[in-house]
Amino acid sequence: MREFYKKTFQKQAGMRKVIMSLIPIIVGSIYFFGWRTLVLMATITLFGVATEYLFERRLNKKITEAVFVTCILFTLTLPVSTPLWVGIIGIVFGITFAKEVFGGFGFNVFNPALAARTFIYVTFPEPLTISWNVASSGFPGGFGKYITPAVDSISQGSPLIHFGETNTMLPFKQLFLGNATGSLGETSGLLILIGAFILLRHKSADWRLMLAPIIGFLTFNSILYLSNVSGAQHPLFSLFSGGFLFLSVFMTTDPVTAPKTKEGKWIYGVLTGIITTIIRVFGLFVEGAMFAVLIMNIFVPIIDEAVKYIKTPRKKEVSA
Repeated sequence: MREFYKKTFQKQAGMRKVIMSLIPIIVGSIYFFGWRTLVLMATITLFGVATEYLFERRLNKKITEAVFVTCILFTLTLPVSTPLWVGIIGIVFGITFAKEVFGGFGFNVFNPALAARTFIYVTFPEPLTISWNVASSGFPGGFGKYITPAVDSISQGSPLIHFGETNTMLPFKQLFLGNATGSLGETSGLLILIGAFILLRHKSADWRLMLAPIIGFLTFNSILYLSNVSGAQHPLFSLFSGGFLFLSVFMTTDPVTAPKTKEGKWIYGVLTGIITTIIRVFGLFVEGAMFAVLIMNIFVPIIDEAVKYIKTPRKKEVSA
């Protein structure tokens, strides 16, 4: 088995550190929503690896361990009750059209996990926007269940949906700890911050790409909130609701799809935070972070080139 793995997979120490940082969130997801978390993750990973294998086999190349990170991240952006077939379609689409068609790992323009999530979000909206499950609290929580009960009404959905339906915010403590309805890996601000600490401790992510989106998000959100703009929520409630914090830590820090220049990272991150706020407040979609990151993925080459152009010293033209 070990020999088969060596022949099939390309080891990537950086990807293993990312997986390590996701372990607290995975364990928390099981506690909050039940063991179906692992069933969904295993199914998505199986089909994700198989999809990449079919492409890489034709080129006699090994599968990169980055595919495991993609599959885990994609799973953690889903509600626990997401049908397995929906998850399969999503990961196959993400790896095929956001990674392999560009030439595989290192050449992709878009984050594959986010592309997969966005595709099924607009294609199969019901399981991703209506079907939610109650988050456990107390011992043993979801460790004693296959899956937690479904919520009774739409107003009991994710914190952002709950706010939209009732105009009331969940307690900050509940949002921070994670016992709130939502996608598997996005409910607990505490666990996400622990994952961020592990990433930074092992130097597996650039702190600028984490901090810049949060600065842009909080700043613009605060301006709208203090200006009493309709739909603008309290900045901290907005930060810990939905998937923005999770995406800021694990998606915008993707070394392949993020800018390489220091200045570019700040521009990319701040604009991601601002666009997320615009979509949330003025758009039709409750969650805008995934759209914001994919939009900014498009402009990464332009941002880097613009930064390099501005920083390149120019020779003064000598008049004839």
